[in-house]
Amino acid sequence: MSRIGKKPIELPAGVDFAVSNNNVVTVSGKLGKLEQQVSKLLKVELVDGKIYVTALNNSREANAAHGLYRTLIANMVEGVTNGFSKNLIINGVGYKVFDRNGAIEFKIGYSHPVIFNAPEGITLSCPSQTEVKVFGYDKQKVGQVAATIRDIQKVEPYHAYGIRYADEVVVKKEGKTAAKK
Repeated sequence: MSRIGKKPIELPAGVDFAVSNNNVVTVSGKLGKLEQQVSKLLKVELVDGKIYVTALNNSREANAAHGLYRTLIANMVEGVTNGFSKNLIINGVGYKVFDRNGAIEFKIGYSHPVIFNAPEGITLSCPSQTEVKVFGYDKQKVGQVAATIRDIQKVEPYHAYGIRYADEVVVKKEGKTAAKK
């Protein structure tokens, strides 16, 4: 049995939860609606305002899926209630970012500006010229968009120029130390 899978998920007020006959979980709230196909080895039910995920047997596959799907459903509930965000920092001489009506324009050392359009369900904002905030209700989609933005200009190891997560630690390499004669 999964220790994480045993924990019930609190269903906040204003969040609708449904499970179809073919094990598709639907969660909808003020920020959006999410669906997730759950393994046939599990049973998902709502009892007294709490969501319980239980394994139907004690097989290795059921135990592996138990904690995974409980966490996915908990992330769905959290996402439609509060949402998820990732913060990115742009570092470099002359590197800037601008908000362009739902799209983001990067000036990051290329001969042309790079424009990144926000996919559906994602909100991009620029609190300052060197910060980007990715916000959405789907945790996987927020992480994927943040990773795609980060890949536009990877952090180089000598000066730490590029795009990185706000909580990422960049270890700089030491430059050449040979003295000129």
